[in-house]
Amino acid sequence: MISTSKRLDGIGEYYFSQKLKEIEELNKQGAAVINLGIGSPDLPPHPEVIQVLQSESAKQNVHGYQSYKGAEALRKAFSTWYKEWYGVDLNPATEILPLIGSKEGIMHICMTYLNEGDEVLIPNPGYPTYRSAVQLAGGKCVAYELKEEQNWLIDFDQLEKQDLSKVKLMWVNYPQMPTGQLPTREMFQNLVAFGKKHNILICHDNPYSFILNDHPMSLLSIEGAKDVVLELNSLSKSQNMAGWRVGVLCGAKERIDEVLRFKSNMDSGMFLPLQLAAAKALNLDKSWYDSVNEVYKSRRTKAYELLDLLKCTYSKDQAGMFIWARIPEGYKSGFELSDEVLYKAKVFITPGGIFGSAGDGFIRVSLCSPIEKIEQSIQRIIEVRD
Repeated sequence: MISTSKRLDGIGEYYFSQKLKEIEELNKQGAAVINLGIGSPDLPPHPEVIQVLQSESAKQNVHGYQSYKGAEALRKAFSTWYKEWYGVDLNPATEILPLIGSKEGIMHICMTYLNEGDEVLIPNPGYPTYRSAVQLAGGKCVAYELKEEQNWLIDFDQLEKQDLSKVKLMWVNYPQMPTGQLPTREMFQNLVAFGKKHNILICHDNPYSFILNDHPMSLLSIEGAKDVVLELNSLSKSQNMAGWRVGVLCGAKERIDEVLRFKSNMDSGMFLPLQLAAAKALNLDKSWYDSVNEVYKSRRTKAYELLDLLKCTYSKDQAGMFIWARIPEGYKSGFELSDEVLYKAKVFITPGGIFGSAGDGFIRVSLCSPIEKIEQSIQRIIEVRD
């Protein structure tokens, strides 16, 4: 018998991978499920971005291996983008590392810094990949709970009561997914101070800051942050380029060099025309973000109607491309409500429990479907509830 490695013990297939298979089977039976669960933008990138990819791909000298550190043009574009939108100065030669998607960077960071038994603070609720990446790297997850009554912000008083002696990393994500909570500058300042006090590397995952948010923030904008912070960012959401797989890791030169030691042994540089198209995307002006957000605003209004129909409660101060909502009384968990809507109305919404135990009483609705699909979902739910 050939067995899998011990590092896969306790690591199951990603929830959405499993659920999409189930939905595919339902569709084969004629269900025509409407998927309001996954945050994959259905809108295209800017036409000029696609044009750059097309024109550069037609050149004969762009098809070879690329630099492990990414093309200079892309690193400079990320540097300019961070300065313009976040007010953060980054040296494009030393403090920026392009990635094949920021999800890749989560694994790279964990593999770079974690030894067997090292502890890592993980948000609950939070992105499931943080937990799986830590476990795959041999680390031990220590959950810190985010609470609705504290606006899903970090409770530093509670953290200080824990034994932090073995904690090496802390995963943070604001605007927070799945709750949509925006950060405050005070919390970011406290976070940097916490990292310095306990010698913990703060890893901030920041892909949602441009979606339904007028004031994008970077943790690196806090004074002294580079001493203890690595920040991941992505073009998947803000530029509608999820399938292109373009992300970035930002931080002090020493941290970037350390991660590159691991990354350079795992992959090679991205296709050059793709990098040049990404650089174009980063140079788009405010009108691009405004146009994307106008679409999400109209969808959000319609999604509120769906949640009202389900008798869920929610905050209207959320950022990002989802709405996080508390389930009504009478349901044991978000899983129960999600399954009821899926099997009866053939509409898929995400149960909050996949993001951790603190999400059990919630569901999450994605805004990555046209208004017509959300309206159709509402009608289906009305029909099965009559």
